[in-house]
Amino acid sequence: MLTEDNILDWNKYLEFGGGEFIIFYLFDPCFDNRHATILKNIATAKGATFREYCAVHLLTLQDPNLLPQLSVNSDMEARISSLNESHVSLVNKTWKFGGDEKAFQIIKHLISHFPTCCITDEEDRPVSWVLLYDYCAMGPLYTAPEYRGRGYAKILISTMATRLHTQGYPVYCLVEEDNHLSYKLFKKLGLTEDPSYRSAWYEFNY
Repeated sequence: MLTEDNILDWNKYLEFGGGEFIIFYLFDPCFDNRHATILKNIATAKGATFREYCAVHLLTLQDPNLLPQLSVNSDMEARISSLNESHVSLVNKTWKFGGDEKAFQIIKHLISHFPTCCITDEEDRPVSWVLLYDYCAMGPLYTAPEYRGRGYAKILISTMATRLHTQGYPVYCLVEEDNHLSYKLFKKLGLTEDPSYRSAWYEFNY
């Protein structure tokens, strides 16, 4: 399909693996690395530049009973909430791939249309949160530096995972290969990886 004329404009910026706001979202939230050579050959034939810019681990929760039983007191329960559109700028500012208008619109779309979970401070401001991508993967996940080490991420992931499972959705995430802390965190929470599978996002005409 990608080699056919009038399917894609190979003179423009393209990204395979990103969300719907980044021109094209094809087949999968990210592209199976086994097809990288095919993509590169097609790009070369079309006169487009090509690069892999984000390789990821795919982690899934096969059994929700593997989630640890976390002790959450009543005060913490009262601080677990959801993000709304007034928080878009905050998330955009802290997201690794954020900071511009394109990312702002992506985050606004996710917060407006998909589940989120956050923990607020005493003034009801979000200090830790997890979103859900439009392909149902958990992320972005973030905790403000001054609140790290308190187990907030574990609470958010467990809460979101339980909610997704209860509603019949798969529970999974995509973790960058160099994000060792997040990888260890999700593994500790019961998610497992198929080591034979690798995915990535690819850019053309970057």
